[in-house]
Amino acid sequence: MYTSLQLSWCALMSKAGRPPKIHEAEQAVLRQIVTDRPTSTLSEIARELAARTGIEAHEATIRKSLREAGVTRLRGESGLEAQARATPRRYGYTDAHRRHDPDQSYPSCLTDAEWDLVAALFEMPGGRGQPPRVSRRSILEACCYVVRTGCAWRMLPHDFAPWQNVYKTFRRWSAAGKFEQMHDRLRGQWREREGREIAPTAAVLDAQSTRGSPQGGPSGFDAGKQVKGRKRSLVVDTLGFVLAVSVVAANLQDRDAASGAVADAAAKYPQINTLFVDSAYAGQFAQTTEQTHAIRVEVVRHPANKSVGSWHVDGAPDRVVIANADGFVPLPKRWVVERTHAWNERARRLIMHHDRLPAVSETWVWLAEARILLRRLTTTV
Repeated sequence: MYTSLQLSWCALMSKAGRPPKIHEAEQAVLRQIVTDRPTSTLSEIARELAARTGIEAHEATIRKSLREAGVTRLRGESGLEAQARATPRRYGYTDAHRRHDPDQSYPSCLTDAEWDLVAALFEMPGGRGQPPRVSRRSILEACCYVVRTGCAWRMLPHDFAPWQNVYKTFRRWSAAGKFEQMHDRLRGQWREREGREIAPTAAVLDAQSTRGSPQGGPSGFDAGKQVKGRKRSLVVDTLGFVLAVSVVAANLQDRDAASGAVADAAAKYPQINTLFVDSAYAGQFAQTTEQTHAIRVEVVRHPANKSVGSWHVDGAPDRVVIANADGFVPLPKRWVVERTHAWNERARRLIMHHDRLPAVSETWVWLAEARILLRRLTTTV
């Protein structure tokens, strides 16, 4: 039996209710969050609200507050206008792709200007032992020939050194990280030319599954991409050049396969504070990355997706999705790493994994990207 005092207290509490956790100031913060990141989920909005205001609210409370603030969720193409470009851009080979200078034995070989940029990394004057009988430049050019054409080591043209010498030197340089050092040096020079800081503060992450060969080594089946082979995870800067690479079996999920690449990028470049990813890395991976490496993970979703949708603030203009003739929509930041994957596929050695060791597959990525930078630094004004 309740006493009269208890009944009066219950009646008072039923009228007053629990004091609201989100007030007008917090609602303004919520509107700003969904304006900046319109494809965020409720859990991501709750984490961002806690980071900005220190208030931890349940997703149901967030949903109610957004509704009161005039924010609704649009799914599919509702409220979004898809337009096709009148004149889609035409792609194709140009004279720059067919360049074959007199100081090049093959189009993949280095010019004198390109060799001058990296010679100090491979020529070690004053070292112990017998001087090398084959020039370091010739061996590096043979490695560039293999990665560009995808030929087997035994099928190297006779214009280069014997393939046994090239292969052993390549493995020694690979273990010493020479190709990664070459790429990092050239990427720093290119960032300076573009007016950027040498150490990036933002990065983009994505993975690509490629076929494996009967050569052996770690391999798996990616059920989502229907590919049996390995998964290549890349962390690139906002210009599209590699910061870290990781190659694992393709049966691993994207979020599990990317942990090594993210850890390497965070260790090499502690200045990175933002990481752009797609929806495959949302959830636990994003939280773990933020807690472990103090890197903010921003999920970039398609504005017309049907699973999460897009937040719309009353009174704000609808966002227009611009698509090309094929219906493709370039997403902010994400297209950068997709373009890097396309760059890598120009090197035929990277289309399929022909090496047993994943570390060797990672080395080919560094060499292919460094070769692109060498050409840019010596031909672009």
